[in-house]
Amino acid sequence: MDSSPVWLAVNGTLMRGLELNPNLLRVGATFVREDATAPEYRVWTIGDRHPAMMRFRQGGSSVALEIWAVPPAGLASVLLAEPPGLSIGKVRLRDGTDVLGVLGEPWLCEGQHEITVFGGWRGYLASRS
Repeated sequence: MDSSPVWLAVNGTLMRGLELNPNLLRVGATFVREDATAPEYRVWTIGDRHPAMMRFRQGGSSVALEIWAVPPAGLASVLLAEPPGLSIGKVRLRDGTDVLGVLGEPWLCEGQHEITVFGGWRGYLASRS
């Protein structure tokens, strides 16, 4: 079995210094770099607690995120601790590569406030202060 770390794109509370970042650190994940998605995504705030990002064929933007190297044995633990309605899928980065990432299910975003214009969760948080 391959024990190479899995690259995981995170766009919300798993990012450095935010509420759920200890979930990554607890499983031995390491920060790789800041990055951004291809211009195909939109983001909503879910009750002002965390974001949810979805990919669209049209009308999307580039969203700021972080790339983390997560040990395969810890990946399930991190994902199971995510809020309901967030799931794992492929995220296209600005350079065209695909990595695993945290995405929101469509039902989660229904009726929520779209925050794509802020460029990501940190931008949205900064706008509130």
